[in-house]
Amino acid sequence: MSLPNVAYFSMEIAMDQSLSTYSGGLGFLAGSHMLSAGYLQLPMAGVTMLWSYGYYNQRIAQDGQVEVAYIRKYYDFLNDIGISTEVKIFGEDVKVKAYLVEPDLFGTCPVYLLTTDIEGNSEWAKSISHKLYDGNEKIRIAQETVLGVAGVRILQKAGYNFDIIHMNEGHALPAAFELLSQYKGDIEEVKKRTVFTTHTPVAAGNEVHWIDTLLEGGFFADCSRETAVNLGGENFSLTVAALRMSRIANAVSQLHGLVANKMWEWVEGRCPIRAITNAVNLQYWQDDRITQSKRLEDLLAVKREMKAELFEYVANVAGKRFDPDVLTITWARRFADYKRAWLILMDKERIEKLLDENKIQIIFAGKFHPDDVMGKEMFNKLLNRSHSMKNVVVLPGYELQLSGMLKRGSDIWLNTPLRPFEASGTSGMSANANGALHLSIYDGWTVEGTFNGINGYTVEYEGLDDEMPWEERHWKDHECVMEILENQIIPTYYENKMEWARLMRQAIRTSEAYFNSDRMVVEYYNRLYKPIAHDDSSTGTKKKEMKISETPTFDAWTFSNIK
Repeated sequence: MSLPNVAYFSMEIAMDQSLSTYSGGLGFLAGSHMLSAGYLQLPMAGVTMLWSYGYYNQRIAQDGQVEVAYIRKYYDFLNDIGISTEVKIFGEDVKVKAYLVEPDLFGTCPVYLLTTDIEGNSEWAKSISHKLYDGNEKIRIAQETVLGVAGVRILQKAGYNFDIIHMNEGHALPAAFELLSQYKGDIEEVKKRTVFTTHTPVAAGNEVHWIDTLLEGGFFADCSRETAVNLGGENFSLTVAALRMSRIANAVSQLHGLVANKMWEWVEGRCPIRAITNAVNLQYWQDDRITQSKRLEDLLAVKREMKAELFEYVANVAGKRFDPDVLTITWARRFADYKRAWLILMDKERIEKLLDENKIQIIFAGKFHPDDVMGKEMFNKLLNRSHSMKNVVVLPGYELQLSGMLKRGSDIWLNTPLRPFEASGTSGMSANANGALHLSIYDGWTVEGTFNGINGYTVEYEGLDDEMPWEERHWKDHECVMEILENQIIPTYYENKMEWARLMRQAIRTSEAYFNSDRMVVEYYNRLYKPIAHDDSSTGTKKKEMKISETPTFDAWTFSNIK
């Protein structure tokens, strides 16, 4: 049985630092997906946007506050394949041009990049592909229309005969509506060819728009308002419609699978939601020095070397000099309030005692959405506070290169989300692969991959999921983090180096054993992409669906006679 050809649609894909087509975790995950598909030579192509200004450049302004800057990107290494299409968006005919990332460029499968920033379009149409996740609602809808509707048409013009469309988050939903239009409203034909990944229970990640705004934006291709309302409601939910238009969907960790199924159980006609745990591409993220370290002493020496490299960067950017012999804790991810960057600093006297005694060093890094006032304020508060605190630094510009340096140069990778809002989180996996131990709230992939005292540390306590006021929860989680830090992590790090190195080795082995995206992509093929019954493309006939009764059975005699 041949593998299906998959078209993977994602609003952001992080393939390389030189190509600014991502914002954070979703893009990092999609990039690992593309890298592993390329490495394993699987029949897959990616579809994403070519952002003229990327997400944004984050830097510290003259007044000492964080600044959002947009710098136009120019690329000379993308393949202009001479293919374009046209999509009607808010009454305007918008031209969409495609470029191709060839597999030999970054090691991915082929990835098609779509842009509207071309001659012949109006200034408004050009702006559609200027900024990833534009805060303007109409631009945002237009971006999703280009990704989905134009994406399908570009693939068809390029002669890529996909069997399956994989919608990585609801952004790509217009692809399913373009199929629905092409199949004359036959939803069952669309379902055969469509799968969906839901990435978060957070409201901001499950978009809702008024139906008529989407209709005007071309979001539904040529499908009717009535059809769209039946799938997603008048106050149209992208996630709900995606669950109704897909054959099968997946959550991104085992815990998220439980959360997602509970969260969307009310949706009539939804597809099943399976759990396929995220992973990272080790060929990209893991330092070769880690894999070459055979002895525990070698691991400790390599980690110290990588810390010194990171601290040179820290000194150049922030003017603070860190010590490679001091325990280094990093919190680096998207600056969203539920991720609680500030949690470790809640008790000022307690944390400053550890910092002043040179027991720990703390690095913060991450981006907020440019329109997220709360995220920006959180970043600035941490930044300003870091100036007066010893051994604390906040780094701007969290992109692939810095992310890699932090994961190599950290001893502890801190993860402090408000459970159960972190659906998966992948940064700790790549940190583990480089010998950084996970200290995490018991959420997302941590439930499956961080084993307390064996390869990292987890915040667990009686009443973990009990109802309690958020402030009380914050203090409870903070207290547990500090107890682990003071009574387990610091004593082990300074007083028992061989035990610390053993923990490092176990973290590395765990990452290599399961949280490698090669495993993840194979699992996607086996559990999401391959249909139970499929059409034979050569004859047009439907192959017989395997019945449970046809599977081989073994009785006691069979096993007793196997030598």
